[in-house]
Amino acid sequence: MSSFAPFLPLVTLIAIAGVILYLYRVPRALGAWEAALLTFALSMPLLLFGIYSLDHYGLGIFVAMPFMIGFVSVLFRARRAPERTWKECRNVALGSTLLVGTASLLGGVEGIVCLAMASPLALFLAFVGGRLAYSVQGGFWRRRASPALLLIVLLSTPLLMGAEAAMPWQAPLYKVVTSVEIDAPPETVWRNVVSFRQLPPPEDWLFRTGIAYPVRAEIRGRGVGAIRYCEFSTGAFVEPIEVWDEPRRLAFRVTENPPALRELSPYGGIHPPHLQGFLVSRRGQFRLIALPGGRTRLEGTTWYQHGLYPAGYWRLWSDAILHRIHLRVLEHVKRLSEERRAAITMLEPEKQCSRASNNV
Repeated sequence: MSSFAPFLPLVTLIAIAGVILYLYRVPRALGAWEAALLTFALSMPLLLFGIYSLDHYGLGIFVAMPFMIGFVSVLFRARRAPERTWKECRNVALGSTLLVGTASLLGGVEGIVCLAMASPLALFLAFVGGRLAYSVQGGFWRRRASPALLLIVLLSTPLLMGAEAAMPWQAPLYKVVTSVEIDAPPETVWRNVVSFRQLPPPEDWLFRTGIAYPVRAEIRGRGVGAIRYCEFSTGAFVEPIEVWDEPRRLAFRVTENPPALRELSPYGGIHPPHLQGFLVSRRGQFRLIALPGGRTRLEGTTWYQHGLYPAGYWRLWSDAILHRIHLRVLEHVKRLSEERRAAITMLEPEKQCSRASNNV
C-alpha cells in the first residue's frame, strides 16, 4: 500500500470531486445505503492518505474524520428529504462509520485490536457529527452557496491532517507504576527481578488478542553497564542498566522496542505503520522496599511515549495495558520469591538437626 502513497492526495481530491458531482447530477433524495456508500467513497481515500502519505495517527484521523463521516452521511441522507427522522439519520452516521472500519479490516489496513480500541471514540464522534448535521441540514441545502459550503466541509479534514502532520509534535512522556507485596525479603526478591525464567503461558484474555506480553528476562554482566534483555512475545526489549543498587533499586533505559502487538486480521500478520515507533518505552525501574516481617513491596515503573492523538484517550488504553504487563512480571517474581523463601524455611530445621548431631 505504501507504494501508492504519492498518489493518495490526488485520489482523495478525485473522490471529493466525484461525490459532489454525483450529488448535483442526481436531483432526488438518497437512500440509506446510497448515502453510506458516498460517505465511504470519501472516507477510505482520506484514511489511506492520513496513514500512508502523512504517516501520522493524529486528531485528523481519530477526531476530524469520524466527525466528518457522521456529519456528511447525515447531510447526504437528509438531502431533499427534510422528513427524515433522527433515528434514520443516526443509523446512517453510525453505519457509515462501521462500514469504513469493516473495509479497513478486510482491506488489511488495520487489525481487529486497534479497530476495537478506536471504535468507542469514532462512534461517539460520528454520533455528534450526525446530530449537528441533522440540526442544520434544512438550512444547509436551501442555501445557494451549498456547493461551496459542502466543498469546505469535505476539504477541512484533509487540510487538518496535512497541517497536523507538518507541525513539530513532541509526544509527552507518561509514567505507569504498579506494585505488589511479597512475603520474602528484598535480598531474595532482587535475584528474581534482575532475571527470571520462562513465564507460563498467559491466562489474561488481553494477551490472547495479540498484545505483546513478557516471556522471560536475562542479564549479561553485572552492575551498571550490564545489559538486560526482557523477551516479549513480539521480540526483546534491550535495557542497559543505569542504576544497580542491590537490593533496593534497579533502573535502566530502553534502547530497543519490539512491536506492541501482533494484529489480528483475516490475512494473518499485517503490519500497520503504528506497530513500530508509535508506542515506545523509554526507561524503567524496579524498587524494592523492605517491609516489617521480612516482606517486600516491589514497584515496577515504565516511562513511555506514544504518537497517537488525542493523547488522553489513547493513554487510557496504553496505561491499562502496561499495568497488566507489569502485573504479569511482578506476580511471577512474587511467586518465585515466595517459593524460594518457603524452600529455605523448610531446610532450616534440617540444618539445625545437622549442627546438633555434629556437636554430639
